[in-house]
Amino acid sequence: MKCKFFERFDMYKEALQLIEQYDTIIIHRHTNPDGDAIGSQVGLKHLIATNYPNKKVYAVGDHAKRYSFMKDSVMDEIPDETYADALAVVVDTSAKHLISDGRYATAKATLRFDHHLFVEKICDVEVVETSFESCCGVITDFAMQNGWKFSKTAAESLYTGMVTDSGRFRYDATTPRTFRMAAFLLEQGVDINEVYTPMYADDFEMIKLRAQFVLQVRFTPHNVGYIYTTKQRVAELGVDEFTISRGMVGVMGDIRGVDITVNFTETDKGILCELRSKKYNINPIAVKYGGGGHAKASGATVADKETAMKMLADLDEMCKQGNTQQNGETK
Repeated sequence: MKCKFFERFDMYKEALQLIEQYDTIIIHRHTNPDGDAIGSQVGLKHLIATNYPNKKVYAVGDHAKRYSFMKDSVMDEIPDETYADALAVVVDTSAKHLISDGRYATAKATLRFDHHLFVEKICDVEVVETSFESCCGVITDFAMQNGWKFSKTAAESLYTGMVTDSGRFRYDATTPRTFRMAAFLLEQGVDINEVYTPMYADDFEMIKLRAQFVLQVRFTPHNVGYIYTTKQRVAELGVDEFTISRGMVGVMGDIRGVDITVNFTETDKGILCELRSKKYNINPIAVKYGGGGHAKASGATVADKETAMKMLADLDEMCKQGNTQQNGETK
């Protein structure tokens, strides 16, 4: 039986062969990107460009929005025919319907790097490593194992994704390996202030907005914290829905005694559900409602408020069962 390191190394070998085989490489990631999606996409783009300067490397997808401060985050615009003899690489994405720009499927070959819990096969060759805190971590490890050179932009992009997806190195998925890779990236010239200041410094209006959401937190009978924002309220606030859905779920994260939180945000396309947990595996509930993600950080989009409330009831039941088991163990 192979140990996990050698299994990972075999996946890396296949991925490297594909990258070396193609002169045109187009990198995709999920829609409405977070720091890990943009970081792994831009980081990989610069890694390939640095180590294979004769290759044409593109990054495509929807606008980076909140992460537009990141270097080279403006996406490339390429014609359809570019895919004919290209390798399409998909990063930080667990399901086909989440991929930004469906043209990836028209490429001659496809490759995926991901760290999410497995949902479905997407590409010809897949490097899916759920033990990593971020997709940026997977790509950093891949590049290090292959002895690639890191440009400063590649290192900064990958470091940014590691920071955001690890919750500034606080989440459970953070391991000694995470810190070793972070240290390596810092040695490549990453300026911490250039990463942290634009990412976490807010203007006063955003701080006031966050305070409003703190006052909107409600609790289920078994202490699931939740916020529900209507489409009308989103319009009144004058910010995009992802600033609310992903940006405000964290306001509940440090409440003592609250182990599960969920942020519901109404949009034209459905209700965005951002689920977070301190100790329970909430991923199966996200998957039940058509979403996915990680054991303690997942998301889904549901059709209506009735379905959202069913999800909330499932989360409440999870807390109830967990508390019952815990109380039984301590008697």
